[in-house]
Amino acid sequence: MFSVLESKWDIVRNFSPAWFASVMGTGILANTSMFYSSYLPFLRYIAVILWIFNVLLFVVLLVPWVMRWIKYPENAMSDLTHPVNSHFYPTIGIGFIVVAGNFLQIGKIYIGAYPSLVVANVFWVIGSLVTVFFAFLLPYLQFSRSHLKIEHVNPAWFLPTVALMIVPLIGAPVLRTWSAAWQEPLLVFNYFCWSSGFFLYLLLGAIVLYRLIFHEPLPSRLAPTIWINLGPTGAGVMALLALSKLSNSSVQIPTAGLDLFSLIFWSFGIWWLGISIIMTLHYVRRIELPYAMSWWAFIFPLGAYIGASYMLYQVYDMAVLWWIGFVLYWLLFGLWGLTLLRTIPHAYHGHLFMASSEPHKDKDK
Repeated sequence: MFSVLESKWDIVRNFSPAWFASVMGTGILANTSMFYSSYLPFLRYIAVILWIFNVLLFVVLLVPWVMRWIKYPENAMSDLTHPVNSHFYPTIGIGFIVVAGNFLQIGKIYIGAYPSLVVANVFWVIGSLVTVFFAFLLPYLQFSRSHLKIEHVNPAWFLPTVALMIVPLIGAPVLRTWSAAWQEPLLVFNYFCWSSGFFLYLLLGAIVLYRLIFHEPLPSRLAPTIWINLGPTGAGVMALLALSKLSNSSVQIPTAGLDLFSLIFWSFGIWWLGISIIMTLHYVRRIELPYAMSWWAFIFPLGAYIGASYMLYQVYDMAVLWWIGFVLYWLLFGLWGLTLLRTIPHAYHGHLFMASSEPHKDKDK
């Protein structure tokens, strides 16, 4: 085990911030499994297993993430100031929020509504604060430095926007449990997060498209990040529908247009889904697609889009929405299984904890 490492401390020293993408992906697979368990009951057991596994995975990954800042702050800071790797830091905030969602949807059935709600609240608060922190810190680091080049741009730059847009997905349901004095500020906070993420997504989208069209293709190890384009669409629609459902005597706000806009926004995701599949096949057939931690970019964006499809089906009762989500669910399950099976041996032998295994090492000089 860890045969290629000089020291076991290399695990901490070279721990990639992208690791929490595995928590994001496993968590969204757990929730979407629970969605479709009403049609295929055995998926409920899969959802529970994934929920337990994801909580353990989150705890295990949190230890080296924190230890790195304590024992090797220079390495952690190097990633934080890197034009590519820095954008994976918001995955820890999303990880907190996804785990909160696991407890709200799955945990409440097996450990009770109240303890699940308490855990969800705690994880949502921490995840939201971490998300907002990086939403300001990362742009500041970019605006105040002059080391950025067009080849550094890639769809991973959408991760801070995804983090912001997903905040209301849990923020809306937990808001009802807070005291009346907190509900209006929390509602504004949720809309602030969603709208900031949405408009930043639009602005960054133009930059990413410019890079993809007018410059050389993404390095092979970053090719899976093109699926992250689905993230703002899927997460944004789910969060917007959660806000649309929010109705409380203390908080009244018109939400009639949110459902319609969600359908429009979701429909745009069909194009990104097609492009993601086409470009992945292009890399497989004509270039190469070696395993890297970036493979986890296949999972959460697709899972979020599936979740959005199912939630829209609940609103509009259109069979096509159900079938699209259901078919994509099995693609998600296969990609998750393949990525996990490729990740385990690379982690076991220590390849993922070597400095040269970091995503930005291909082309950043």
